[in-house]
Amino acid sequence: MIKSMTGYGRCEHIDENRKIVIDIRSVNSRYCDISVKVPRAYGYLEDKIKETVSGEISRGKVEVFVYIENYTNEDKVVSLDHVLAENYYNVLKELKETYNLRNDICLSDLSRFSDIFITRQQEEDKDKVWEMVSACLNGAVEDFVAMRLREGGRLRENLVSRASAIQDLIAEIETRTPQIVEEYSKKLKERMTELLGNFQIDESRLLTEVGIMADRVCIDEELVRLKSHFKELEKILALSEPVGRKLDFLVQEINRETNTIGSKANDFGIAKHVVEIKSEKAAGANSEYRVTLGEQSHEAYQYRIR
Repeated sequence: MIKSMTGYGRCEHIDENRKIVIDIRSVNSRYCDISVKVPRAYGYLEDKIKETVSGEISRGKVEVFVYIENYTNEDKVVSLDHVLAENYYNVLKELKETYNLRNDICLSDLSRFSDIFITRQQEEDKDKVWEMVSACLNGAVEDFVAMRLREGGRLRENLVSRASAIQDLIAEIETRTPQIVEEYSKKLKERMTELLGNFQIDESRLLTEVGIMADRVCIDEELVRLKSHFKELEKILALSEPVGRKLDFLVQEINRETNTIGSKANDFGIAKHVVEIKSEKAAGANSEYRVTLGEQSHEAYQYRIR
């Protein structure tokens, strides 16, 4: 099944302690480029997230956004800076004795100095956090891949439609080919009659010239190869594995045969059909470029066929 390189997936996980939201989006790219953005405190998740996502994606520029909000303060621990508290106490005691103050030093006096309390972020259970993030990530990836498959299906339909139109043009070229030699033979004979007048035309010489022309404009091999390429295209589009390298090579060959036909035919009708074939291929280029077809870049297809 063909997958589009563009897609979007999202998943949320909410419980009494935290909220996790993961967004995955991708655009066209020659290679597989995955970037992950997570809160700084959860940076240790980045490599695991990349590994999970790369298992499902072979091409495209992919961005993964992870948002984690904790609802409770269970992960925070408050401790006392005993040294600083003792210093405050000694200063207050010295103040009391020096100025003969009556009131005793009590808890409320020391608690006013907020810097004696240290608040630390308690280290969370990383395995437990990853378990929750992983479940949410799998949901986002599933949603993401589903969208790529849906769009890939539509792109495949477009490619099949373009291929069908090109095959119709190839059939018209095949019908037109025998007429070229006949028309050339007729025009050559008329031209020789016009130039020689009453002189007898050398039929053998005429047949030789027509034979040379027929050999020069013969495109039978190119037509056979083109039809074979499109049969192979149908098989490739039906594969479930990445087929970028195969399709890239096949499209190069289709383009090569099309150009050869255009240069050999020396006929306005066939030249017109060749232009129409290239127009169909160019119209399908944007769709082709957006399809994930393996590790091989498909930019070559997009620009070679234009």
